[in-house]
Amino acid sequence: MTTKPSPKPAAKPEYTIIAGRKLSKGQLVYEQERAKAAGKSLEAWITAKIKAEEAEAEKAKPKPVKKPGLISRLLDKAHKPI
Repeated sequence: MTTKPSPKPAAKPEYTIIAGRKLSKGQLVYEQERAKAAGKSLEAWITAKIKAEEAEAEKAKPKPVKKPGLISRLLDKAHKPI
């Protein structure tokens, strides 16, 4: 009875933390290229990207539903059966 050698575990990607975000090597290279094209440092680029994402998330929040006005409420009451 022969036993198979156990398979090697997959290599875990190394992460770099920049501006509070974990970036893998590939992501880091990509963001460096984007920052270079924008003429910014990597830290400034990531910080600006985070601020833009937060602003987008703020815009996506639904606004509270406004109570109908006086005329609308009166018309709704008028249309209800007695």
